[in-house]
Amino acid sequence: MKKRGFKGRGYNPYLLPPWLRKIRFFCKQIILPITIFQGLRTLFLPTTGDILFLLILAGLSYLFITDFI
Repeated sequence: MKKRGFKGRGYNPYLLPPWLRKIRFFCKQIILPITIFQGLRTLFLPTTGDILFLLILAGLSYLFITDFI
């Protein structure tokens, strides 16, 4: 018999504990404005740390928008 991995089950955010769902919802609402602010800040005063932070925020924004997290 073939085992089914995580991909076969799909993702259901309602299986998470309530406190984790609240944190996820809050992060989903706040990540895009923070990413835009960091992008503008990086545009005017670019440093290596700002660029790396912007890349991390952009990746997290993409993952939240596509409901991967």
